[in-house]
Formats: sequence, structure tokens, C-alpha cells
Amino acid sequence: MARSKGSKIELTAYDDLFETDESRAEANLSKVREIPIAEIDEFPDHPFKVLQDEDMEQLVESIKQRGVMTPAAVRQKEDGRYELISGHRRRKACELAGLETLKCEVKDLTRDEAIIVMVESNLQRSTILPSEKAFAYKMRLEAMKRQAGRPSKENVSPLGTHLRSDAELAEKVGESRNQIQRYIRLTGLVPEILQMVDEKQIAFRPAVEISYLTEEQQYTLLEAMSYNDATPSLAQTIKMKKFMQDEKLTNEVIQSIMQEEKPNQKEKPVFKDERITRLIPRSIPRGQETDFVVKALTFYNRHLQKQRGQER
Repeated sequence: MARSKGSKIELTAYDDLFETDESRAEANLSKVREIPIAEIDEFPDHPFKVLQDEDMEQLVESIKQRGVMTPAAVRQKEDGRYELISGHRRRKACELAGLETLKCEVKDLTRDEAIIVMVESNLQRSTILPSEKAFAYKMRLEAMKRQAGRPSKENVSPLGTHLRSDAELAEKVGESRNQIQRYIRLTGLVPEILQMVDEKQIAFRPAVEISYLTEEQQYTLLEAMSYNDATPSLAQTIKMKKFMQDEKLTNEVIQSIMQEEKPNQKEKPVFKDERITRLIPRSIPRGQETDFVVKALTFYNRHLQKQRGQER
């Protein structure tokens, strides 16, 4: 069949035709370079903590002996500096080891692409705090929505699967959609309560319910927890949320709910100091411990006054 005069024959570029896997690997290696640590900026709102623990000490020793085995990932910013995408622990370890440069692979990524890579690389950690997952999932989900350019109401996949963004994220990270949304709810907690979740002082599900309360209500709850030396159960937090939704959650209601006795709750001593609790007889009824201590101190003070009188 004759080819029309206007048609063009597209030829494969010479370099592309003879490019091999080895040459492509060499091209990628050319993006790996030693970059001064002083020129590398932190990733904005990076949700993962860099702890100076035993693992960090081992990483520092490894870098001192063998250097950085796996390059960190960075992207170059418009001002010529670099933004760290993955390798925050390696960067800190290099600083502690006294090094001035960090082996990095420079990646050509947009802001949202960088967020997705940053979250993916850090989710491989063996230990991840609830707060870290919460902010990481939130950042990645928002980046996925912006990257796909889908309206928030429709929220469908551009690939024609009609999956919600959170469903796509659920498939990628191996968590249910509901669990991802529960983690993201934790970003609504005040810092003090979120820290209690990380330290396992407050269970995950009650923390999710607490996140629906206003900031003022959460701080009132924090005071009630301190006063009652107890954290709320799931049932108690659900009750608070219901009162809040009915616009009836006052400071008094929060205190009243926190003072409720929980099923199977172990009795806690009125006094935390064991030097006091071990001196209170077991025969003293619960709730009367303070009265017993006051009477004992009154008797002791009278004894001291009597002694002073005799010494005169």
C-alpha cells in the first residue's frame, strides 16, 4: 500500500535503540551524589519522628564503619537547595557520625509525588506510632486527591475503577478504609492527648471518639483525667460524643462521666505514695482513707505540742 506524501516515518533515536539495561542503570547512578547536609532541608510537616535510641546508635556505628549503603532520596527545589524525601534517620546518623555530606539520589518529583514517596518509604519502619500513621495517612490521602485532580464530592479513580481515594490507599497499605479514617481522626486530638495515645495511656478507639470533641472540651477532659487519675473507656467516650452532638456536653457532664465506676475496674488507692498507703489499715472503709490520715496527723501534732510543753 502506497504511503501518502504527508505521512512521516518515525525513527527510534539512535541512543534509545542501543540503550541497554546496564546503560539505564548507569544513568540512574549519575543521579546519586554526595550532597552537603547543610544544603538539605527537612520535608515540610514530616510526620515521622527521628528518635535517638539504641537503633540510632547502631546506625551511627554502621555509617562510621561502612558509610551510607542506601542513598537517601531528595528533590531539588527552585532555590537550588534540596528537600529530603526519605532518609531522615540516615541524615541524622550522618550528623551524629560527624559527616558533612549525605549520599543521595536526586529525584524529579512534584510536591504530591514526593509526599506519596515519603509516606511509602517511612511506612516500612518496624515501629510506627499512632500519631505518625495519622498524619502520614492524612498527607498521602490529600496528595492522592490533588494528584488525580478529582473533585472531593465525586472522589473517583481516574483509572475507571470508581474507587474512593481512601479505598485506594487502603489497598496500598493493607488497612481497611474505616481504619484509615479512624487514624486520620486522631489528627483532631490536642497534642497532650495524642501523646497519651502514643504512650498507650489511652486506647485507640476511645481516642477516636475523643477527637470529635472541641479543643476546649478535650482540655476539660484532660483535667478530669488528671483529677480522677483515670482514662476514659470506649463507653464513656461514646457517651461524651453523644452529649456533645446534642450540645449538652458541659464541664460538669465531663467530670460526672469520668467519675463513673467502670466494670471490672481495679480499685485505686486514694494516695499514690506507698509510704502512706501501707500505713492505712485494711479495716478502713473505702473513701474514708483521707479522714483516717487527717485524724492521724492531728493526733501526731498534739503529741508534738505535748512534747514541746514538757521540754520547757
